[in-house]
Amino acid sequence: MSQSAYVPPKVWQHLEPSGGHFSKINRHVAGPTHDKVLPVGKHPLQLYSLATPNGVKVTILLEELLALGHAGAEYDAWLIRIGEGEQFSSGFVAVNPNSKIPALLDRSGPEPIRVFESGSILLHLAEKFGEFLPSDPAGRAETLNWLFWQMGSAPYLGGGFGHFYAYAPEKLEYPINRFTMEAKRQLDVLDRRLAEQPYLAGGTYSIADIAVWPWYGELVRGNLYSAAEFLAVHEYRHVLRWANRIAERPAVQRGRRVNRTWGEASEQVPERHQASDLQTNEA
Repeated sequence: MSQSAYVPPKVWQHLEPSGGHFSKINRHVAGPTHDKVLPVGKHPLQLYSLATPNGVKVTILLEELLALGHAGAEYDAWLIRIGEGEQFSSGFVAVNPNSKIPALLDRSGPEPIRVFESGSILLHLAEKFGEFLPSDPAGRAETLNWLFWQMGSAPYLGGGFGHFYAYAPEKLEYPINRFTMEAKRQLDVLDRRLAEQPYLAGGTYSIADIAVWPWYGELVRGNLYSAAEFLAVHEYRHVLRWANRIAERPAVQRGRRVNRTWGEASEQVPERHQASDLQTNEA
């Protein structure tokens, strides 16, 4: 299918909004657009986020840590409405200069520690509490292999496939084909690995699974981009088995609802400040 030719200008300029869903969440410059102090609750960990796949990674891990009895993992989860530009406030930029959710402020020590990028937050919490990250060198390395695989691959799934297939203002054949090919290759990478082991790092559930599941697990379960049929996800039976197994974990079910503002009312917990905030929304 032919498409109208686009000739890039000699020097790119931001002349008009790009259009499409989520078109207002990005800018061509960094830094804050307005002054606003972030709220701070009573718990050691302050999370500023939204229940996108990247945000869900962190709330799942926090709920898993609490389920293991780590009282120090208690947290306040504050809603950041990225569609309204709240990630560009001075307070948020101070925690994450990249203006992306999630961002964590760890106030458990003498001085607050800012942690941004979802993979960095997962690693920080796993090391802090000694959970979901094997201590033996081989197991640790394999876990980090898959954690960083996800961090490097997801932009192609989200910003590439997801954007052009689900959110772009017009459907364009070339980018959809290009990123569909890559999304399916990534699913095949996972399927081959999960044919060998029950979890990505081997026999044990880890932060690698927690990082990958909100993207690829929810994709094959039909909860991301409404693309399960288009991608023929039934072909990836090992990923499906793994995704459904993780979805049965109570902490995963709790974590995926935190900072959520869409879908069924019972699935929405816009902010979480205590365990009962989740319990009152459970069916």
